[in-house]
Amino acid sequence: MFDAVFFDLDGTLVDSERLSVQTGTAAFAAQGHEGVEDLLHSLVGVDQITSAGMILSRFPGLDLDRLNTTWQTAFLAAQAVDLLLKPGASDIVHGLRDRHRLALVTSSRRDPAEARLVQAGLRPAFHAVITRDDVAAPKPHPEPYLLAASRLGVDPARCLVFEDSEPGAEAAFSAGMTVVQVPDIIPASGRFAHHVALSLTDGARWAGIWD
Repeated sequence: MFDAVFFDLDGTLVDSERLSVQTGTAAFAAQGHEGVEDLLHSLVGVDQITSAGMILSRFPGLDLDRLNTTWQTAFLAAQAVDLLLKPGASDIVHGLRDRHRLALVTSSRRDPAEARLVQAGLRPAFHAVITRDDVAAPKPHPEPYLLAASRLGVDPARCLVFEDSEPGAEAAFSAGMTVVQVPDIIPASGRFAHHVALSLTDGARWAGIWD
């Protein structure tokens, strides 16, 4: 039924959103801003440029360079010792790579995305990696997923996508792909998902690609 399977990275394959919220909360607190959990949650699945605009809209006087430096330093330190794979991620990705064309489609920049893939032991399984650096319009625009299909030479209608966030699910849905949404720290509305799953394994079984 599917010629290719696409995965988001953060919150879908690796448990990095948890680390981002923890370190982000501390970075905002360092500039005197508390109670930012709702803002941090709204940034899930959003690319860095768009995120910056959302942050400055909420806190116009904030030192964004200082925030980013503090946040990124703490996040990388946490990631180095506490980057966990989501349940089933390694088995599913490596188990599918000989049967399907696989692509990673992320809103992260290329260097950090590649680093997380390597650290997680998943990089060899992917035939293509699409990042924020590869597109003009990031998620929720369909361009990242349409580019992935083009790179692999497959029909978007025959692509299965695993996403955790609303922007990611919307991007894949708008690209005409079958979307399995596995919520991470934010509940799924289901508006852009063909199936909302409790885990990657549950979603893969629903799609008929996993026993």
